Amino acid sequence: MTSDEAAERTVADERSLSPMRRTIASRLQESYQEAVHVTVSRAVSAESMLAAAATELEADGEPIEPSVVDVLVCALSETLSEHPAFNATFEDGTHRVYEEHNVGVAVDIDDGLVTPVLEDVGSKSLATITAERRRLTARVQAGEYSMSTFQGGTFTVSNLGPLGVDSFTPVINPPEVAILGVNRIREAVVPNENSEHGVGTEKRLTLDLSFDHRVVDGADAARFLGTLTERLTDAERYVE
Repeated sequence: MTSDEAAERTVADERSLSPMRRTIASRLQESYQEAVHVTVSRAVSAESMLAAAATELEADGEPIEPSVVDVLVCALSETLSEHPAFNATFEDGTHRVYEEHNVGVAVDIDDGLVTPVLEDVGSKSLATITAERRRLTARVQAGEYSMSTFQGGTFTVSNLGPLGVDSFTPVINPPEVAILGVNRIREAVVPNENSEHGVGTEKRLTLDLSFDHRVVDGADAARFLGTLTERLTDAERYVE
């Protein structure tokens, strides 16, 4: 090849996007074209979350064990009550804040990432949230859903922790105002006054909050994560 010739490219495969993938692509493009994305991150202790997630509860007369995400949704709902500007949408220049906490929890299916909505989580116990999220996830993975399954959300959670991710920039689900990214839990070195060397280890994870800067500011997001951290470090009370 001479210097004025383009490099050769051999097509290995050519695919059209599925209808679901086209919808996802359109919404992601809409999100980045319209929202002003900013992401802030905070590492939090996962010890209390893990203890709560290891507790056997009861739902519909059957034993059930919550996941870390189920515990996080409880803490998130309390945080949204204290910071309602994040439990909202922004459309046509109007910031709409909602009473219900309708949390979309991202689910990975063959066509991509979708966000079925858990309705009104603020009115539900950890056991109920766990049972409903499991049923909803199973339905979506089995293809038993309609577009209404993904509508009416006021906030979204995306968990890439099971895939070993330490940090990422979640994309806001329009017209919502914010989305929370959840990463993997890992062992971290932390100060410990009772240790011989003044340090110890603790299970921790990083939370990444993306928000629309047209509607809320960085200081608002920092306070949001501060409140969420407080709730997560006392997560065992959700099983009481």
